[in-house]
This record gives sequence, C-alpha cells and structure tokens, in this order.
Amino acid sequence: MPLADWRGEGGPTITVRALLTDRALGVRLRLVAGEAGQERVISHARIQKPGLALVGHLHGVVPTRVQILGETEASYLRTLEESALHRSLDGFFAQRFSLVVVTSGDETLLPQLIAYASRYDVPLAVSPLRSSHTIAALHVLLDERLAPRTVVHGVLIDVFGQGILLAGKSGIGKSECALELILRGHRLVADDAVHCDWQPPGVIFGAPAALLAHHIEVRGLGVLDVRSLFGVASTRERKRIHLVIRLQEWSEDTEYDRMGIEDRYHEILGVPIREIVLPIRPGRSVASIIEVAARNELMRRSGVHSARDFFTRLNQTLLRISPEEADLLIPPTAPSSPPTSPATPAPPAPKGR
Repeated sequence: MPLADWRGEGGPTITVRALLTDRALGVRLRLVAGEAGQERVISHARIQKPGLALVGHLHGVVPTRVQILGETEASYLRTLEESALHRSLDGFFAQRFSLVVVTSGDETLLPQLIAYASRYDVPLAVSPLRSSHTIAALHVLLDERLAPRTVVHGVLIDVFGQGILLAGKSGIGKSECALELILRGHRLVADDAVHCDWQPPGVIFGAPAALLAHHIEVRGLGVLDVRSLFGVASTRERKRIHLVIRLQEWSEDTEYDRMGIEDRYHEILGVPIREIVLPIRPGRSVASIIEVAARNELMRRSGVHSARDFFTRLNQTLLRISPEEADLLIPPTAPSSPPTSPATPAPPAPKGR
C-alpha cells in the first residue's frame, strides 16, 4: 500500500485538542469557535489551502487535513456579495473539517467565519503568523506525531555517529555486544524493543520504549541502568538507523559475503536499509567488527566504496597485462573460487611466498 494511503487511512491520528495544546507546536493558535469539535481527529500531515472549495469545487478536499485560510482566500471572500458569501461559507464549513486556521491577519471576516464554524462545530483557530510560517510549524509537528510507526526486536546503538541496529534471534549476544560498545565510548539508544518511525524524505528513526529508556538487559546480570553506570553521554533518546547488522551463529554450511561488493537490504516501514550478516563464533571480536562496519559506512556515505574500488583497480590492471604477468599477481595456492567442500582445507603456501 502506498505510504500516503497508509498514513491517511488507518494510520496514526491526533485530536485537535492535543494539537492545539502540544508544547512542541511552533506557533500559538488561538481557538475562537468550535470548542465542541476539539475531539475530531487529524490523520494527514499535509496541510490544505482550500481555495477551490470556497467556490464549490470540493474534489480532493480532505476533511481530516488542517485547512488554511490565508490572505488569498480572504481577498476572494471580500469580493463576494453578502448572499454569495453566505453560500460559500455554508458550503465550506458543511464539510465538517477537523480544523480550520485563519492566517490572513485581517479579522473583518472573522465574525462570519465564527458563525458558520459554530453552526457545524468546526474548530476555528487564528494564527498570529503568516500562512507560510504557520504551515511550516504545523508540518514539523504533524510529521512527528503522525509518522508511521512499528516496533522491531533488536538493539539500536550509536557508533561513530551511525545508527547501528543489531538484529538476530534471542540469546545470540546483541545486548552483550552493545554493552562492549558502550564500554568503548559509544551510545545506547534502545534495547530489546526499538520503536521505529518514518520521517520525510524517507528515513527511519529508532527510539526506546518509555519504560525501557537508558536500560539494557544482560543475561546473568539482569536489567542495568546504563545512564547511571556510565553517565549521561552513554545514551541517546533517538537516532536515525543507517545500518542493520544481523548476528548469526557460524555455520560451515552457510556461505558468507567475503568480498563486500553486493549489497543486501532490510526493509523497515517500506524503507530499505543496508544489512550486513555477521557470523558469530568463539574468538571473534564482534564489537571491533561493528566499529569497523560503522567506519566503513561513513566512508560509503562520503562516496568511497573500498571493495568496489579495489576490484575496479584489479580489473583495470589485469586488462593491461598479459595472462603470464597476471599469474604473478595471484599466489598459485590462492583459489580463484570457493572450494567445492568447505571442510577441505587449502594446501599451505610455500615458504618464501
């Protein structure tokens, strides 16, 4: 289902009362009519400028969006005769919008607007700012409050500024690995249940559940308060997810990526996020590997792809030399393809090579 449809139908909603009283709203809206309609819900983050609705063209008008009546709409209404003005306002407010905001600054039409808003119990608010500033403030808040959300199982940690989501089955060692990274100076975001939300232009942020914030559960130790143990700099409230690292038990029957050329992705709320499968076996320093993965992700985002750059140089070199010279670049004992049986070890390299 397209994201716009998901958000507008069956997705998160916010009541008009909650919107008007939200401290994060960057504009002070004064409610002047429609107090009885404050429990109506807003389910779309996009704002509408209903100019055509005032002339009776209602196609595309969505009642659950915030409607903005700015200077353009006010100047049109002021040109109407009294009878036409009443027909226009009656048809407009009969749509029973969730919220109408007046931003023109000219209150000459406000008595008529209040009268029809009260007739249909449509909340009517006045903004002290011009339309562009009011719309921007509403968009910032609604994008946050109406963002699509989901909960994923894993541990989210900030490593070198990169949001790393550790995934894998229970007991694989995600929390223990996160604890080792915290000891190295990195920051915990969420353990066990990562609350993810979609933000424009198509990025995923993760945060902890309210009751689990700053805490991590380690088998044998129980639930630990990371902030109390390591200080306020050891945790974060929220972080964008840049990379998913899936921890798996090492298996001789599984072929793992050894070149790093092909990318695989994990989708969260329809957004593909690059994923690495990291095999776990005794003796591997998983925390160190994750630190390197985070550094490598920083390089990739700056345009440097180490594996592809290496093979590009290798291919260019091989194209310029003869087959005999190419044999000198590769030790004869190094297999050109994976052995047919993983259990069969490669012969040892001759001494001096």
